[in-house]
Order: sequence, then structure tokens, then C-alpha cells
Amino acid sequence: MSGFWQALFFQAGYNATLVAVGAALLGFAAGAGGSFLFLRKRALVSDAVAHATLPGVGLAFIVMVSLGGDGRSLVGLLAGSALTAWVGLLALEWMVRRTRLSEDAAIGAILSVFFGVGVVLLTVIQGMSRGRQAGLEDFLLGSTAGMLRQDALLIAGGGALVVFTIWLLRRPMTLVSFDTAFAAARGVDVRRVDLAMMGIVLAVTVIGLKLVGLILIVALLIIPPVTARFWSDRAEHVVWIAGVLGALAGWIGAAISASAPSLPTGPIIVLVATGAFAVSLLFSPRRGVAAAVIARNAFQERVHRRQGLLAMARREPIHDRLTLKILRSEGLLRPDGVATEEGRAAAAKIARDERRWSVARRLHKDTALTGRYDGLTPIEDVFTADEIAWIDTHVVTKGAA
Repeated sequence: MSGFWQALFFQAGYNATLVAVGAALLGFAAGAGGSFLFLRKRALVSDAVAHATLPGVGLAFIVMVSLGGDGRSLVGLLAGSALTAWVGLLALEWMVRRTRLSEDAAIGAILSVFFGVGVVLLTVIQGMSRGRQAGLEDFLLGSTAGMLRQDALLIAGGGALVVFTIWLLRRPMTLVSFDTAFAAARGVDVRRVDLAMMGIVLAVTVIGLKLVGLILIVALLIIPPVTARFWSDRAEHVVWIAGVLGALAGWIGAAISASAPSLPTGPIIVLVATGAFAVSLLFSPRRGVAAAVIARNAFQERVHRRQGLLAMARREPIHDRLTLKILRSEGLLRPDGVATEEGRAAAAKIARDERRWSVARRLHKDTALTGRYDGLTPIEDVFTADEIAWIDTHVVTKGAA
């Protein structure tokens, strides 16, 4: 564990610190950039882009070897992956715009074709004299082993540049993500903004190949935005929360990988992001499972309390155990089943409010006021004191009592 804490607080060496900073910047860029695709409901486009990078890695290696190099230059490999990813992205857009294929079918076609070509190229490379120790499998799952200083600087610098681009284009991308028609009416070029979103995803994918790998970079683009959605309803908040979650996943995952070099970096980063998603799924205060269970139990208790008080007002017997338990716990009912003074007062108020609501629903049947009534809402929360007094006159004069 000491190695983990050293790596977490940038005490594990210069290269490990660069990798941690680069992973954090990459995670921020992936989380923030993926948020726009998530809000645009095009999250799986990142999957097609990621798989389209594999042929570029293979082709770049072959070209560099044929030119006399060793084929493992990270800049060259990333340039090749960016080229084929952009070709795949343009092919995807063309298929969606010019053919009758739906977007998911086009994504499936691009993903399978490009990934198949990439696997064939990797097989060819393994048969080359320099291919057996190429280490290209690191681009599938990610690895920081053997990463050079210039490689780490490239990843950190690329991540910072992507974050800056997201900040510059955040407003038009938010508009297009929610309402393309409104964005077009405001003079926004929707096609260019869409291509900018795809370009950001492409950049994140290419930069993250060495750290996370092309198979798992998709998870880093999708999981942080989905996690952030548990914590906010505002688009700008979702974007930056997702960025922070992605940065934390990259930072902590890189620290774990630095303390245990035998573990692949990409899966560790993704598992950390998945852990944050699981915590949010369970404990988010508004959308979490625990909050839903608490709200359901509270609603159930309110229903049982109201029904029990109405039964008391009508002098009907109460048999439900939960209802009896709630009324007794609040001191509204004695253990022998007889209503207390507080219970009789509460029952009278519930019965009176029920009569008030009956009149209010008739008098305001064409308004939105009574649409808020769920059977449990106090009438004071909907109507003013003067309106309630007016309703009370109708309760008496119409014989509603």
C-alpha cells in the first residue's frame, strides 16, 4: 500500500508522476467530452471510433518499419490511429446521411469492418521479423510499462489541449446536444458542431490508446457521464462533474497501476470509474437506489397513516399491521386500539381536508391546481388561506360535509 500512496501523491518518481497527471487529464477530457455524446444520445459512436483506430496502429507500424524505423514510435502510431479513426468517422457520417441505414447499424458495420482489418494487420505484423516484440497488444488494454518521458508528456499535453477545446466549444455543443432545431435557428452549424464532438472523441480515443487501450477507452467516455447524471439535472454541471470523475478515475487508476506494474492500466482505470458509478447508483441523493427505497417507504407510511386516520374518523376497524404500527408509534392510537386525543384531532383534520378536496376538485376541475393533488398533499400547500375559507363555505352550503 505504501507504493500506492506514494504514486497517488506524486512521490513514485518523475515518470510515474507524468503518467498520473496524463491519466487525470485524459480522464477529465474523456468524461467531459463523452458527456456531449451521452446527452446527444450517440454514446456508441465512440465505440466505432475506438475500434477504427486499430488498423491505423497496424498500418503505421508497417510503414515505419518499411522506412527503416523500429515501428514503435508513439507519435507515429497515434498519427496512424487518428487517420483511420477519422476515415471511420467520416464513413459513419456518410452512411447515416446518405443511406437508409440507421445509426446503430452503421456503427455495427464500421466497428466490425475496421476491427477485423486491424486484427488481420496485427496477425501480419506478428509474422514480421520485428513484429514479434512490437508490443502492439498494449494498445488493446493499455499499459504504462516501458512508457518514455516524451510519451507521458504527449499524453498529458494532448489531454490538456482537448480539455481546452471542450471549454471553448461547450456552449454550441450543449445547444446541439439538447435541441438541434433550436440550435440551427440560433445560427449554429449543427453538422460542424457534430463533427467537433466526434473530433473530441477521436482525440480522446487516440490519446488514450497507450494508457487505457482501444477496447476500454469507450468505457471511460461513457461511464463518467452516466455517473454524473445521478448527481445533477443541469447539462453544464453534468459535463464538469463527469470530467472530475474521469480525472479521479485516471489518477487513482494510474496510481494503482504504478504500485502494481503487473496489472494492466486500462482495466484498473475503468474499474475505478465503475466503482464510482456503483456508489452513485446506490447512494445518489436524488436518483440512487437507497434514496428511491427511502422515498418509497416514506410514501407508503404516509398512505397508511392517512388511511388509518380516515378509518378512525369513520369509526371503522383497522386491521393492517403497518397502519397500526405507524399510528401507535406516533401516539395516535393506544395499544388496545382506542384513539388518543391527538389521534381523534388528526383524524378529524384528515376527514375535513378530504371534504375540502372533494369540493376543490369540483370547483377547479378545469384548472391545474387540483392536478397537484395526490391524495396526500395538504390543502394548505395548494390554496391560499382565503381560497380555503371560500372552499369551507361551499363545504357547508353544498352539504359536502
